[in-house]
Amino acid sequence: MQPSSIEPVPRLVVLNIMLQTFDGLATYYGLSLGVQEGNPMMQAAMLQWGVVNTLLGTKGAACLTLPVFLFVRPRRLSVWALAVLAVAYLALSFVPWLAIFFSEAQQIIWV
Repeated sequence: MQPSSIEPVPRLVVLNIMLQTFDGLATYYGLSLGVQEGNPMMQAAMLQWGVVNTLLGTKGAACLTLPVFLFVRPRRLSVWALAVLAVAYLALSFVPWLAIFFSEAQQIIWV
């Protein structure tokens, strides 16, 4: 019996869409706590178009673009690109936001 061949590209697309969604929601919530946006391009866009419009536009564009990787050949390129993107969002968004939120939660609990 052979192990099933699981296609990684669709899973990586879904993972990246989830990370984009998390980043958008976390950014919105973090800004409401008074945390400053760390990306100067996003800061400028938020000043120009507002927080909600900027987040919906950028995260929406990213989420609508990610499925393009389902059609890229060779598949190895898609896997590599999506994996690098996921690691970048985990390191530069997911982990920092979790640290901020846990810090905020500790302050609330211990106050």
